[in-house]
Amino acid sequence: MRRGLLIAGAALVLTSGLAWAAPESLLPPGFGSNRPAPTPTPAPAPTSAAAPAQSGGASVPVIQPLPGVPSAADPGLADVTLPPDFPSLKEIEAMDNDEIDVLFGLKPKFDIPAAARREVAEIGVLAEDESGLPVGSLRSQPASLVRAILAGTKGPLVSRWGHILLRRALASRLDAPKDMDPVDFAAMRAVVLNRIGEPVVARALVQDIDSDRYNSALLDAAFDAYLGTGDLTGMCPVARLKSELREDAQWAMIRAICAAYSGNTNTANRDLDRAFSRRQGPAIDVLLAQRYAGAAAEGGRNVTIEWDGIDQLDPWRFSLAAALGIEIPKSLLDRSRGRFAHWAALSPALPLPARAAAADIAGGAGVLSSAAMVDLYSKIWSDQNVTDEWQDRAEQLREAYVARSPRERVDAIYELWGSGSDSYGRQVLTAYAAARVAPSSDLEDDAAPLIGSMLAAGLDRNALRWGSVISEGSPAWGLLALVQPQRQGTIGSGAISDFIDADDSSGKRKSQFLVAGLAGLGRIDVNSAQSLVSDLNGQLGGATRWTTAIDRAAAVRNQTLVALLVGLGMQGDSWEKMTPRHLFHIVRALDQVGLSAEARMIAAEGVARA
Repeated sequence: MRRGLLIAGAALVLTSGLAWAAPESLLPPGFGSNRPAPTPTPAPAPTSAAAPAQSGGASVPVIQPLPGVPSAADPGLADVTLPPDFPSLKEIEAMDNDEIDVLFGLKPKFDIPAAARREVAEIGVLAEDESGLPVGSLRSQPASLVRAILAGTKGPLVSRWGHILLRRALASRLDAPKDMDPVDFAAMRAVVLNRIGEPVVARALVQDIDSDRYNSALLDAAFDAYLGTGDLTGMCPVARLKSELREDAQWAMIRAICAAYSGNTNTANRDLDRAFSRRQGPAIDVLLAQRYAGAAAEGGRNVTIEWDGIDQLDPWRFSLAAALGIEIPKSLLDRSRGRFAHWAALSPALPLPARAAAADIAGGAGVLSSAAMVDLYSKIWSDQNVTDEWQDRAEQLREAYVARSPRERVDAIYELWGSGSDSYGRQVLTAYAAARVAPSSDLEDDAAPLIGSMLAAGLDRNALRWGSVISEGSPAWGLLALVQPQRQGTIGSGAISDFIDADDSSGKRKSQFLVAGLAGLGRIDVNSAQSLVSDLNGQLGGATRWTTAIDRAAAVRNQTLVALLVGLGMQGDSWEKMTPRHLFHIVRALDQVGLSAEARMIAAEGVARA
């Protein structure tokens, strides 16, 4: 409708005179059709005062001139000249809304009232009183250091608790370093959130900045975040105001989708048809976009999605297919090797079994909490349409809570864990069930794995109840020695020796991590720890650029900088990538800046998962 008005306005400008059609008679046929035309009377001479209207005379249609358009009686109309490259009416009709807005100078600079616009300060979603980190903690830090840390954080973290801490730091309301553009700072944080599988948090972060302030870096980060959440229409305000920031095929399809959801279905269909015919992107990508755009209007076109010949699943295809409820072939999902597991676990559009399969990975990584996983399995248990292994697992989880005897509950927990590579995610799932098992000397051999499951969800108080029934130097003792909130005195060397003797992990990595964690928490002497780790073919000492940076950040009590450096130092896909030296510096730095709970949980996780 708006484009039609604009084209009509262009037609008025392009003509040298305006011809107004007489108003159509509203009388029925036979009324007034043969009435003789009134004899024209000469117009009265102009006077200083307007003459009163005469009653009984013929009415004359009143024409309201269009705003900004010269009227037919305007003598300046004939003097209107257009630029030589001004498009014709046919060319205007072929334009999309953005092109028309640019042509006539109608594109807004921003879509938020001036009084409601936000400053680019304290960008984030967690305030300090909501567990966020101090807002000004990076304000005086070198921009080059912060930029290097964020740019160097490329992928997933080995530690679930390290992931949770890094997410908390990136989501906090923070001021940018004084020599760094706040928009660039927000963009880099969103990029890291996307890399570690947190698109929901990344989307919330980019939404904290007004659309007119976006630059290319923030647009790219927002694009990935909205893809990760399946919310393509969330990009529409930016696509409207900042359409020139990208020129790739996917961006053009996003703009077409936005046109469809704003009511311009014809424009969307035309642009997507053009993209398909000109092969501006792979055929399946355009077909998925057509299907997504078609959901905006009643009676959308029937678009069939065929996966034949597709050998790669990328973010665009996964996101649109998941949002539209289109089944993705298992072969493509298997080939992606869990790349989209974090997205799938958070997607409400996917079937419950698909989300549960992804939850094992997402829960182990720290994307999902134990409570969220239990809620997911509760939905599976109550849904009679879900059958086979997933219903069996939901029944098994229920058995872990309500079985008659502790032994039966523990057996149900073991059965849920299994022995797969994603078994740690199942330990997160069973954390609260493990916490309900009463400590008993009859279950001492099961204490260590049960305690490890509890600590996966941070249930340290429940875990510490087992202290009275476990033996000093046992695997369970090692975990509790790390998670105790406070401890009087240091730990004796005899108990540590017993732990090392009983350690059957590869290269005695559990023992190396135990010693490194205890030294970081100040529970054993650092020199003694270095000697012990050296005897285990490990290394605790030695300085690197990273250890120097995190030690200095801890010395000035900068929680945010320490948290970011923890994320940088814990990158990897398994705990095999972690070293005792890195763990020691991480635990010590966190403990020094007041993040002792995180320090204890990371240390215990290292021992449990080594």
